[in-house]
Amino acid sequence: MNKRWLSILMGIMLSVLFLAACGSSNDEKGAGETKKAKADSDEPLTMVWYPNESGSDLAPSRDAFSAIFEKATGRKVEHKLTTDYAIAIESIANGNAHIAFMGAQGYIEAKEKSADVEPLVVPSGESGTLDDAIYYSLLAVPKDKAEQYKINGDFSLDATEGKSISFVSASSTSGFKVPASSIISHFSDKNLTEEALMEGNEVYPDVLFGDSHQGSAVNMLMERSDIAAFCNTCVEAYVEIVDGEKNTPGAVYKVKDDAAAPFNTLAGKEFVLIQVTPVLNAPFVVNTSVLAEDEVQTLKELLISDETANNTSIFVPEDSGGSALFYKAADERFLEVEDAWFNPIRELSK
Repeated sequence: MNKRWLSILMGIMLSVLFLAACGSSNDEKGAGETKKAKADSDEPLTMVWYPNESGSDLAPSRDAFSAIFEKATGRKVEHKLTTDYAIAIESIANGNAHIAFMGAQGYIEAKEKSADVEPLVVPSGESGTLDDAIYYSLLAVPKDKAEQYKINGDFSLDATEGKSISFVSASSTSGFKVPASSIISHFSDKNLTEEALMEGNEVYPDVLFGDSHQGSAVNMLMERSDIAAFCNTCVEAYVEIVDGEKNTPGAVYKVKDDAAAPFNTLAGKEFVLIQVTPVLNAPFVVNTSVLAEDEVQTLKELLISDETANNTSIFVPEDSGGSALFYKAADERFLEVEDAWFNPIRELSK
């Protein structure tokens, strides 16, 4: 596990309790009155989803969120499914969507476009706290090619030079921002930039984008690219571990026989992780210009409730074989989070 990332994560976690206790509202009276007027309208509540969560296999989870959002606001819920990260980011930033589920980088980009965008909750780690509220950014290669990426017996980014690589989207935290930071740091003598990594460059002559984490993984499994970046949570419903420890370099995964699209034609295909980096969990965010203050508060209260934590359409038991947006191995639940919690991701752009 990347030591720099662990130290950054530990530092920000130490400040979380203080930040959570110091939240305050800066709404002026006029703004509050505008928001109340919006809350009294019959306008449907729009929830926008990234491509990763727009598949039919996650429809039960989306419906479960509909029930929560309708209970909180009294509004009917419309789901805006997307095929492009930029659409989701722009929708929440300009107020065409009320709520979004997006990675830290997507939230940061939306926040830069509009100060009205605020984080609502994030899923906790297994401890039920923010201390381990992380998932993993992965670099993976086909199993039969894995030995090519070792130097002196260990996986090394040096062995990836000259290969083709698939990322997710330039706005993806774990599918671009985090691996790009690692690659740029490792090849410091190449003077790489994020912009260079978005197209063919000195290290990777061919660069692809999968438009979703699933799409990036499929690019690698179908040998459109040699390497793929994607996150563990977005593919775990489609694959199973067959050797090694989950989310560690060297772990071998296989596509399940009954995997849904886009893995449905790839049953039995195996891949190996060559790099694993922890990433801060993804938030649900709101645009406060199109939601009343009391709506935001009620949404938060319902999402962090025990009832939601025990909703198996949202947090499916890990050993059940079911599919949902989140897996529950222990005490996972939603927790309040402040904007500053995402500063480690902001630091990657400095």
